Amino acid sequence: MIPNSPNASNPPTAAAPTWVPIRPLAPRHGDRILAHLLELPPHDRYLRFGYAASDGQVARYVETLNFDRDEVLGIFNRRLRLLAMAHLAYLAPEPGQSEARAEFGVSVSANARGRGYGSRLFDLAVLHARNRGVRTLVIHALSENAPMLKIAHNAGAQVVREGSEAQALLKLPADSMASHVEQMMETGAAEWDYRFKLQATRIEQLRRALAQLTGRDGETTLAPAQTPVNQPDNAPAETPH
Repeated sequence: MIPNSPNASNPPTAAAPTWVPIRPLAPRHGDRILAHLLELPPHDRYLRFGYAASDGQVARYVETLNFDRDEVLGIFNRRLRLLAMAHLAYLAPEPGQSEARAEFGVSVSANARGRGYGSRLFDLAVLHARNRGVRTLVIHALSENAPMLKIAHNAGAQVVREGSEAQALLKLPADSMASHVEQMMETGAAEWDYRFKLQATRIEQLRRALAQLTGRDGETTLAPAQTPVNQPDNAPAETPH
């Protein structure tokens, strides 16, 4: 029996969902993508790729990303470190079928778990896939990859397990004017957020350079706290896309 508490009759309400800026990635983000995947713990890397991928195999995967055909989406922290990413690969129609299909894969840094980033990336990937005419989203995962299969199951996907592997199929509704407007607004807001972080990073780098020239090493960090991070790191500045 659980003892009564003063708040037993008034359980806390769930927190309102927080918007997470998710930006489309481009070939120039390759170094950040590679760094993100290489820093995954061994078991996380195993779950992401379905096998114990070596550093060389991860590097080849990044090199072969087709940004013209597929979509790669990412979540950055305030220092432009890539915390989570999704790969939405558009598949060629199977023989005898004309239905468009796409495959979804996702990875989240160990220190960024528990924030719903995987689910958020999945939801946005579904939106993008719908707007590209995809009618079936495919998720291949190991049967032990419970978080990925849970996301698929909660979305209404049909999950089939075969030994150590599992496949989830999610039927998508047709696109609409509302879905295209939603994607446009999401992309625009995430781009604005990214540029704001980029400018803040450049200002911080300039401040540190001036502090070294004048012999003062201040500790104040001029960066927006839009995406939390547990272990901030200095990321190189880049030109916004």
